[in-house]
Amino acid sequence: MSLKYQRSSALFNEAKRYIPGGVNSPVRAFNAVGGDPVYVKSAKGAYLHTEDDHKLIDYIASWGPMILGHAFEPVTDAVIAATKKGTSYGMPTALETQIASLVVTMAPNIDQVRMVNSGTEACMSAVRLARGFTGRDKIIKFAGCYHGHSDSFLIQAGSGAVTFGSPNSPGVTRGTAQDTLLAAYNNLDQVAEIFEKNKNEIACVIIEPVAGNMGCIVPQQGFLEGIRELCDANGALFIFDEVMTGFRLAAGGAQETTGVAADIVTYGKVIGGGLPVGAFAARQEIMNHLAPLGPVYQAGTLSGNPLAMSAGLAMLQHLNNHPEVFMSLANKTEHLHRGIDNVLSNKGVDYQINRYGSMMSVHFTDKPVIDFETAVTGNNEWFKKYFHGLLERGIYLPPSAFESYFLNDALSYEDLDRTIQAVEDVVREW
Repeated sequence: MSLKYQRSSALFNEAKRYIPGGVNSPVRAFNAVGGDPVYVKSAKGAYLHTEDDHKLIDYIASWGPMILGHAFEPVTDAVIAATKKGTSYGMPTALETQIASLVVTMAPNIDQVRMVNSGTEACMSAVRLARGFTGRDKIIKFAGCYHGHSDSFLIQAGSGAVTFGSPNSPGVTRGTAQDTLLAAYNNLDQVAEIFEKNKNEIACVIIEPVAGNMGCIVPQQGFLEGIRELCDANGALFIFDEVMTGFRLAAGGAQETTGVAADIVTYGKVIGGGLPVGAFAARQEIMNHLAPLGPVYQAGTLSGNPLAMSAGLAMLQHLNNHPEVFMSLANKTEHLHRGIDNVLSNKGVDYQINRYGSMMSVHFTDKPVIDFETAVTGNNEWFKKYFHGLLERGIYLPPSAFESYFLNDALSYEDLDRTIQAVEDVVREW
């Protein structure tokens, strides 16, 4: 029986009276898939409980941070205990040092970390730091990669910007756009050409080492290594945006799994345990340029908030003490991949499945999806049917073809098999 969402639709209609588009983040509006968004009442483990009293198997994990499942008790207990002591001080706490020292221990190639409040803020600050450190203005980013909604990054961004077909957002100045140089993901020759045409002008290259905002896009062999060499040869910094991949792919994130060292790394999602947190980190030589030590200014009243630090510390301590979580997640993601692949291969459907660790995406196209250009070749009408067919059967996927799945370790193999069966039921109707 198909699940219905009348209560969610009523709530959405009310929200549109008071909130632009009815949502506080555009992808939630379901514009990419049609229909009205689902409203959540609560969540526990691998499941979302909706305002319509349906239980959904969750494959977004709050877009990544709920790596161990929703309402993970060590995290919720830590937040409750911290709340009883006060919710914000605007002053230093020992918690900030505890989590910073743990991050430095777990992640390679960093000496210090600065806490902020979101992934957007982390990436914005990282680029400012790179510009201040190098004395240069221009940056290279990749079409389809999303680094938050700071002006510098809304030049052919991925995720919600692609969903709405307006990657060059109004409000971004021409001057900002001129300093942001675009390359195609997995096209090393193009990166080399940009460096050649902009000698001694490029401050940094920023990339999602495993892209998640045009679906899951895996770096081809030699791509990240080649960028590393180009940055070294041209005096530019290499920034890994690990807001999605940090502490999800491995304790050391994509730096660990790819073996490529970054100069600056940005974090978010998992590092906050579900609360709003971001961070950026680098070796001390670079971080010394930040105020109050150096001239590059960055600040925030809520940076290092005690609730967020408590949640993040509990999450990272668990992951640090249980490194088997990463293999468990990878195995579950592979199981889901193989199951969906087996179903679709028998149905005469054009599709590609990309997977890396616990990130995965299904693209309805006959072309290998290696960059933004190939990601947009997917059949969005098929994706809409796929998304809504699974939603009606109690499976919640990202409501956009340009988003990665994020698995959580609370998912059981029974959940995965139920999902595979639901995929088979959906495509049988095509």
